[in-house]
Amino acid sequence: MTETEFKYGDSKWLEQPDHISKSQVKREMLALQALGEELLALSPAARQKLPLDEELMDALELADKLAKKREALRRHIQFIGRLMRDRDIEPIEQALAVIRNTNQAATRQFHKVETWRDRLIKDSEAVTDFIAEYPDIDVQQLRQLIRNAKKEQEKQQPPKYYRELFQLIKPLIITE
Repeated sequence: MTETEFKYGDSKWLEQPDHISKSQVKREMLALQALGEELLALSPAARQKLPLDEELMDALELADKLAKKREALRRHIQFIGRLMRDRDIEPIEQALAVIRNTNQAATRQFHKVETWRDRLIKDSEAVTDFIAEYPDIDVQQLRQLIRNAKKEQEKQQPPKYYRELFQLIKPLIITE
């Protein structure tokens, strides 16, 4: 079949690897903008850990200053997306994944501390379980804080001892 005998559905004409649709280009640009927004949401200290060049860092710092100017920030995020088109974003994404995992691990540990604290206050048998799992704890102080936290909750007072209990058990659980 020659080029003039083209039929609809002929896969020879449909398989053009170098052709990217306009929709695909737009999806890629939006993905880069979303990545830029994620970078913008990070603290400046966290951004320092990422492999960002000086131009991109300057653009992110300027975006921080534009936070209160909604339309200017929107346009600037588009600019950041344009800057990212010229860069290899794979190392940036890998570094972001490490930061995300670190944050998730810290959140899981924090939730574990909260769960233990709530268990200690509600269940009297949880104290022995906690002491068995964390023998380095000052048992007398632990029991006293639990007793005071229970009294606080009964009297509906501000959670002073509830917080102190959290601070007591936090270093034991988070260092695991």
